[in-house]
Amino acid sequence: MLFSSVGFLFRFLPIFIIIYVALPKYRNIILLLGSLIFYGVGEPYFVLLLLLSILVNYGLSRYMFWEPRSPQTNRRQKTARRKKRALALAAVLDLSVLFVFKYWDFTAKSVNSLAGHDYLPLLALTLPLGISFYTFQMLSYQIDCYRGTVEKQAGLLTFAAYICMFPQLIAGPIVRYGEVEQRLLDRKVRIRDLENGLKLFTAGLGLKVLLANQIGTLWNSIMTAGAGRLHTLVAWLGAFAYSFQIYFDFWGYSVMAIGLGKMLGFSIPRNFNNPYVSRSLSEFWRRWHMTLGRWFREYVYFPLGGSRKGRMRTVFNLFVVWALTGLWHGANWNFVLWGITFFLLISLEKRTYGKWMERNAVFGHMYTLLLIPVTWVIFGITDIGQLAGYLENLIGLHREKVLVGTTQLFRYLREYALLLIACVIFSTPLPGKLYWKWKDRWFMVLFLLAVFWWSVYEMMSGSNNPFLYFRF
Repeated sequence: MLFSSVGFLFRFLPIFIIIYVALPKYRNIILLLGSLIFYGVGEPYFVLLLLLSILVNYGLSRYMFWEPRSPQTNRRQKTARRKKRALALAAVLDLSVLFVFKYWDFTAKSVNSLAGHDYLPLLALTLPLGISFYTFQMLSYQIDCYRGTVEKQAGLLTFAAYICMFPQLIAGPIVRYGEVEQRLLDRKVRIRDLENGLKLFTAGLGLKVLLANQIGTLWNSIMTAGAGRLHTLVAWLGAFAYSFQIYFDFWGYSVMAIGLGKMLGFSIPRNFNNPYVSRSLSEFWRRWHMTLGRWFREYVYFPLGGSRKGRMRTVFNLFVVWALTGLWHGANWNFVLWGITFFLLISLEKRTYGKWMERNAVFGHMYTLLLIPVTWVIFGITDIGQLAGYLENLIGLHREKVLVGTTQLFRYLREYALLLIACVIFSTPLPGKLYWKWKDRWFMVLFLLAVFWWSVYEMMSGSNNPFLYFRF
């Protein structure tokens, strides 16, 4: 089920909120059942996989906290060994399920291609929605239990509600258990929370439907002509269009998730902080998909040693993090290339000009705004041949006849001028500052009402609606 769908807005959400508010003693049960219904509408069979994963991970976490009767002198060593076994088993099982559904066919095709023979069979499995997100959330819980960050194990209902919480189940943000632990155990839903949450949800809906979906039509139109046949300026226009689309698509989802969380009595962490105003790629990734960056930093980069073990080890650690970040987003070589590209550029920044760029705002902004669209092209085009053609067009090389030239460029600019201006404005901190300053004023309420009904109209008109990050 989509947040930006008529069924969610006018059926699921009102009914769920009424029941949730009316029965405060049973909110975790209602949250769990409602989340399973929300997930099951689109993925009825994979609900069983989700529930099985929850039961297995809960059982392993219980094993971590289990205290057998043994002499005090041996208890600490046995506890440490038991926690390591439980964590290792949880990691193997969770990542194995993720590998089979998301990476098996990619691995099989790559191996078969290299070997020149079909040694490994293709499974052609459907990718369960949200599996990358809820797998990482389960792993974060297990690692936090192992480290002692989670001091008291969650009950089965509490743990299941934490994993299945529908505002962030399918596409994040990735929430650590400690961030919502107290609210899972005891929370109040006030009228003020419902109001503020609904306002945030509406703002996110507008970002998704009125900006991401609309600018996405420009990217789709340019790609229809075929990568490799674009005038250089058209190729750059398409790269900027896709950069805006993926940003407002995922930012819109995250804002909606935060708003829904507030309506339910939770504080879901922020996932974006105006990434397109960054002055370096390192700063960009401190501002983009912040919960994923935090996950890799705290559970991969720091355990590997971070930057504490010398220059070469730091480079190796960065390579591992970025290779995994690329693969996490998708089982295709373009995602690996995307991750490696960021590794190379960020490593270069750290070794040479990064600090200078962050001190020189104009140059830093120009550098970032030119490189980021190129990285998104690598991210967005999965066919390596098309990707190569598009990248060549960006630098003025054309192996094929140009089909989309300056005539189409000016037509695109006329059709999308206002939308492009709106995208630029909403990529800056200004709209956010105005929202938080005026969110309780009558004219902001009227503006959000207009955004809501305009978004509903666009949804009813059948415009392209799925969230881009659903396929990751």
